[in-house]
Amino acid sequence: QAQLVESGGGLVQPGGSLRLSCAASGIMFSIYTMRWYRQAPGKQRELVAGITTGGVTNYADSVKGRFTISRDNAKNTVYLQMNSLEPEDTAVYYCNARRIPGMEYWGQGTQVTVPS
Repeated sequence: QAQLVESGGGLVQPGGSLRLSCAASGIMFSIYTMRWYRQAPGKQRELVAGITTGGVTNYADSVKGRFTISRDNAKNTVYLQMNSLEPEDTAVYYCNARRIPGMEYWGQGTQVTVPS
């Protein structure tokens, strides 16, 4: 069955960097739009970045210029490079794969903590 597994989260000081990875299995990865979402304590889940099958990217305003999403279809993996991290970036980060409504999968999440 479909599975998304995130990795790369952790504790990083303000101004630091992390790279999140999301490895997919059980799906034809190349035909899925991939997205990263995050959810901070007490807040709704929000879209961070997305990348289409053709490589077109989009970002939340709060991360533009700091985060970069990319994908490697040969490795069935999507990445989120996060630079200049801020305490406001603290959240659980989730990977999402979506083909059409009803064909959508989520990972279990990875914690990113940037202390103030």
